[in-house]
Amino acid sequence: MIYIYYEAKNNELKIAFISVGKAHEPYIKEGVLNFTQRISHYYPIDWQLIAPAKATEPAQIKKVEAVSILKALQSTDILILLDETGKMLSSPGLAKLIQQKANQSTQKIVFLIGGAYGVAEEIKKRAQFTWSLSELVFPHMLVRLILAEQVYRACSILANEKYHHQ
Repeated sequence: MIYIYYEAKNNELKIAFISVGKAHEPYIKEGVLNFTQRISHYYPIDWQLIAPAKATEPAQIKKVEAVSILKALQSTDILILLDETGKMLSSPGLAKLIQQKANQSTQKIVFLIGGAYGVAEEIKKRAQFTWSLSELVFPHMLVRLILAEQVYRACSILANEKYHHQ
């Protein structure tokens, strides 16, 4: 597992990204780190990469990966699952979702990118929200970059900054 972590400054909302898959390719890593650092100006943030399961059957792969995902979650975490079957949000819609969770005194929002075969049903049931980035399907590493950028964009919207032009 690889961790990128920015320390909490107080009892504020924390954001975590969990992704099942291989380490970032260099061309993705630079962008992910850039947006992760930018997000850290608003919220403490961490990334956790979970190695893909070595099983051969998709159902078994999802089951093994679910164990690792559940170990990474706390009972109080709000889980937002990225899945092609989820609800699409605009950038302001994502900002609103993050603000709603912050207003509910949420300790941590966890954005989860599942493995190559998706996630087990128990993970889908654990998620409080399932979000689809697009009707298109993207490589998982590219989803990491898009996710980091969109969360940064949502943060800039909430801070009423210029990054997002409305």
